[in-house]
Amino acid sequence: MPDYVLDGILMSYIDEDMGYQDIINKGFDAELVAKVIQMVDNSEYKRLQAPIGTKISHKAFGRERRYPLVNKWSVKG
Repeated sequence: MPDYVLDGILMSYIDEDMGYQDIINKGFDAELVAKVIQMVDNSEYKRLQAPIGTKISHKAFGRERRYPLVNKWSVKG
């Protein structure tokens, strides 16, 4: 099975809790990393609307993935 760029970025950002600069340092394109992170962060509200379900991995969305809700906060710092 081929390795996909998106898989690497998502694995780094979600499972490994890496930040924007750390993911870029792994060799991924900066523009693509910014776009993927923005899409994940923008869709976070959808996960908060979902009903409670079982936790199937060591890293769950929700409580463990909260970000500050402040004006113009960005993962880029």
